[in-house]
Amino acid sequence: MLLFVGLGNPGSQYARNRHNIGFMAVDEIAAHHGFGPWRARFQGDMAEGRLGTEKVLLLKPMTYMNESGRSVREALRFFKMKETEMVVFHDELDLAPGKIRLKTGGGHAGHNGLRSIHAHLSEQYRRLRLGIGHPGHKDAVKSYVLKDFAKSDQDWLPGLLDAIARHAALLTQKAGGTGETDFMSKVAMDSPAPKRQPDKPGSEKDK
Repeated sequence: MLLFVGLGNPGSQYARNRHNIGFMAVDEIAAHHGFGPWRARFQGDMAEGRLGTEKVLLLKPMTYMNESGRSVREALRFFKMKETEMVVFHDELDLAPGKIRLKTGGGHAGHNGLRSIHAHLSEQYRRLRLGIGHPGHKDAVKSYVLKDFAKSDQDWLPGLLDAIARHAALLTQKAGGTGETDFMSKVAMDSPAPKRQPDKPGSEKDK
């Protein structure tokens, strides 16, 4: 059994924000694979289903981004799961829009949702970093992530989320194995290429 966590903020006013792309990703997985209904559990919304032969729990913490770790910790403890059995989907300023990267362990780089998870658990979990680009200046970051995706983002966003959902079963394979490589290559092949912007490393710490 695995836990897939999408990070975001609850409420209709945040639903299409860039910061909520983690919610969008797990919503798409649930819809594509016919997961059960979302139910209020562990200070969040949870849906259960299967990806291939593996049982998967989807969790959207409803605690707001900076308290996400409380919800995640409750779910892991209830199911007696380890951090290594979890994948977190979150927005990533330091990747161009439409780019994705898988990472295991490491720091939170100033992301408030990851910071909260690290405060309640350890760093030894996988995270799927979903690129949203950077506004260009650290002072603009907060307003940028809390704004809805632009109309131009619709050229790549729906296709990317669909590709992630279609190939999500590959993420149930062992961390660091061929499943991760296959997932990345298949998503890259099947999702539309957005107009690329240069990555701006080192800026997410200001989030």
